[in-house]
Amino acid sequence: MAGAALKFSIMHYKVAYPSEKLKPYVKQYWTIRNSLSEGQHYKQRIVPGGMPELILYTGNRPVATTNSRTMEDNFLLNGQHHDFYDLVITKDLSVFSIVFHPHGLSQFFNLPLNAIASQSVPLHYINKKMSDALKCQLTDLVSFEKRIAVIEAYLIKLLAENENGYEFSRINTTVEVIKSSMGHAKINDLAGVSCLSRKQFERKFLNFIGISPRKYLNIIRFQSAIYNHSLKPHYSLTQIAYQSGYYDQSHFINEFRKLSGLTPRRFFEDCNTISDFFQT
Repeated sequence: MAGAALKFSIMHYKVAYPSEKLKPYVKQYWTIRNSLSEGQHYKQRIVPGGMPELILYTGNRPVATTNSRTMEDNFLLNGQHHDFYDLVITKDLSVFSIVFHPHGLSQFFNLPLNAIASQSVPLHYINKKMSDALKCQLTDLVSFEKRIAVIEAYLIKLLAENENGYEFSRINTTVEVIKSSMGHAKINDLAGVSCLSRKQFERKFLNFIGISPRKYLNIIRFQSAIYNHSLKPHYSLTQIAYQSGYYDQSHFINEFRKLSGLTPRRFFEDCNTISDFFQT
């Protein structure tokens, strides 16, 4: 699942990457199968990862512990989120997920992505035909590779129907600048490289990404701190803060609390410190 997770034992975990046709839009596929003993449970903290996700629970699904997140179905579209929440898993878990690049989802669904920001939306609310066509196929297939083949065929079909190459290219340029700057880019500069006024840029960014440029930059800077810590776990938190562009320790702590609900020290002690955004 996108975001950082409280540490737990996973029995089966696989990752795969998309075909050449889908590489500009899809970052990766992953699957988890985990078995729990009777009465056992674990909690997973989900933090903003900068990427939307289409996720299928092929059996039991977890329970969200916040009112803002409801798990109404087993086939969910997770929009960009700028807050944290917990999932509680009390039974065996089997998950198949498609993780999109930040702006990749926009090329498959004809809707402004800010409409699903910070939500887990049943796919049938957005595209019932797709949900009906894929739900049974993906659930019945056990093979990870076969599930990928099915979803790729459908995504390629959707791409032909919805692709907006020119506008996608504009936003792609800004996403690359955000990534290369590790969240330190200026909004006016991003508007400039996309050849748009700031107001036009902010509106298009909201439609293609799902949240405002300012919130998104905060998320990527937060992800860069997670990434820097994974590369240099021996660094002090002060060193990580300055390396990641936080102007002082107080700023670093406040941003971490806002996006993860934890102080940096507690976060790095309790959570998986792999950055979903920067990890290849």
